[in-house]
Amino acid sequence: MMLKNIDKPQKIKELSLAELQRLAKEVRKRIISVCAHNGGHIAPSLGTVDLTIALLHTFDPSIDQIVWDVGHQAYAWKILTGRNDRFETLRTLGGISGFPNRSESSYDPFGTGHSSTSISAALGIACGRDQQKQEGHSIAIIGDGALTGGMSFEALNHAGHLQKDKFIVILNDNAMSISKNVGGLQKYMAKMLASKSYNSLKKQIWDLSESLPNSIRRRFIYGAQKLEESMINILVPNIIFEDLGFKYVGPIDGHDISQLSQMLKRVRDNMVGPVLVHVVTQKGKGYSPAEQNSSMYHGIGPFEAKSGKPVCSGSETWSEVFGNTLVELAAADDKVVAITAAMSSGTGLSTFEATYPTRFYDVGIAEQHAITFAAGLAAKGMKPFVAIYSSFLQRALDQIIHDVALQNLPVVFAIDRAGLVGEDGATHHGAFDLSFLSLVPNLTILAPATAIELAQMLSWASRNATGPVAIRYPRGTATCEVYTGQEFVPAKAELVRKGEGIALIAVGDTFPMVESITDILKNSGVSATLVNLRCVKPLDMEMLTKLATETKHIFCFETNVLIGGAGSYLAQSLAAYPAKVHCFAYPDRFIPHGKIAELNESIGFTAEKLAPRIVDILRHSV
Repeated sequence: MMLKNIDKPQKIKELSLAELQRLAKEVRKRIISVCAHNGGHIAPSLGTVDLTIALLHTFDPSIDQIVWDVGHQAYAWKILTGRNDRFETLRTLGGISGFPNRSESSYDPFGTGHSSTSISAALGIACGRDQQKQEGHSIAIIGDGALTGGMSFEALNHAGHLQKDKFIVILNDNAMSISKNVGGLQKYMAKMLASKSYNSLKKQIWDLSESLPNSIRRRFIYGAQKLEESMINILVPNIIFEDLGFKYVGPIDGHDISQLSQMLKRVRDNMVGPVLVHVVTQKGKGYSPAEQNSSMYHGIGPFEAKSGKPVCSGSETWSEVFGNTLVELAAADDKVVAITAAMSSGTGLSTFEATYPTRFYDVGIAEQHAITFAAGLAAKGMKPFVAIYSSFLQRALDQIIHDVALQNLPVVFAIDRAGLVGEDGATHHGAFDLSFLSLVPNLTILAPATAIELAQMLSWASRNATGPVAIRYPRGTATCEVYTGQEFVPAKAELVRKGEGIALIAVGDTFPMVESITDILKNSGVSATLVNLRCVKPLDMEMLTKLATETKHIFCFETNVLIGGAGSYLAQSLAAYPAKVHCFAYPDRFIPHGKIAELNESIGFTAEKLAPRIVDILRHSV
């Protein structure tokens, strides 16, 4: 196999076209094989195999800095930059990350996991390179919807202003259909715009204009620019990039390694100032199931490699509970609308989108806009439900405070993937939402322990909420257990078991673990009161102050970082009472990737490890 001989990326420069094409087939086979076992972002990475090979055939990643946006397009990059022998460990505990990671490889100049950051980072790298008088190109690969994020356009605008040489943005157009390839004439125009002769002629004309009087020179330049713009407009779409100060090249077939390599070499050798290269690719390229359903295979768990059929339990996930409940609420109330930031499937809104297309809004990867857009809908009397992953909601904190909470607008935040998410790792763990949301006035924060509670909370928010509501729930299968049968009431906790001396407070999906801890303690002779908190803010102060008066110790458990979370809020609220509050949560560090059970074991967040700690605390407090 040719892939086994690529122990360093520089060897790709030595390969013939036929060898490059054979290498692309082997890389795709490798991605499919590993993702079938580990899961992962298979469709976007299959779509960039040829582009990755062309980049490494043209540029030297030890000198040229190549930044991948989001990073889920970068599996081929990992394989071909010295990590093929470890690729089986993709997304596993102690293995390689599913995203670019600076600590993992010197060929990853910038870490990422969220979208729309690549152009800003690559521009910063280019400026740092020039400040230090270093060599090499700075290249950003952006695509898969990331250009819908406003941060991308902020960076494009700044880059156009700075006019940095050796700065290239590659637009991987794989789903957005920004423009169509119109055949041979289009290809000819793209080649011409990147040719040395055309750019030399353009420079000569500009140099010639220097000798003209200023009044004539301005008219001359204006006329020349309009002539060029008109010519490009006829043959080349996306003139917006030219208006932002970029030279535009494309569209180019992103699966034609020969054409890609030729165009990238022309851009590398001939063009000055920032350049945008428009590449058209197909998500899932080379694997029929992913080609036919790129959305499903964008990010997927383990599957059968031959058939593409996912390996799944058949149980309802938290996301599905949310989506199915919202469909029911929308049927009863035509003011209910759903908003997502390019994650309709991931957040469980596919059925809602199909059932109520006019009440469904996908704003693209633009979380800040999503929140303020929802605020506008709420101000007009609608009932917006914004479904966003916890780690992505971080990007819109100002909008939550300024545009929603300050005006006390009834926007419901359905916060998916709260807590550890597993193999996607530190960039995607929802470990901070309770900390950054607890400080916001007017905001009600709910944490369901079961699918039934999530449905009840959504129903209450739809009918009764007069201000903003945040409902956080984890990734994975939702439990349908009923603990006491008590109906959800805001600002009321659920007393599940009555004990003596100590109380255990479970926040959201920690309940099964805390229930197990209660059982372990009982076998050790400790009778603990068990409470399902349900409402993080406002707290059920009636129940909690009673517990804080009657018990010596209160233990709080949450899937959030320790600092500033529900436990911290609880401890502050009960500071004047006799009971001492102990918080068990995630440590003050970024947690790596791996299966959720493995990660909880590694940080000691299991019933078997926490129960002895409680016993030890009680023993030393006597």
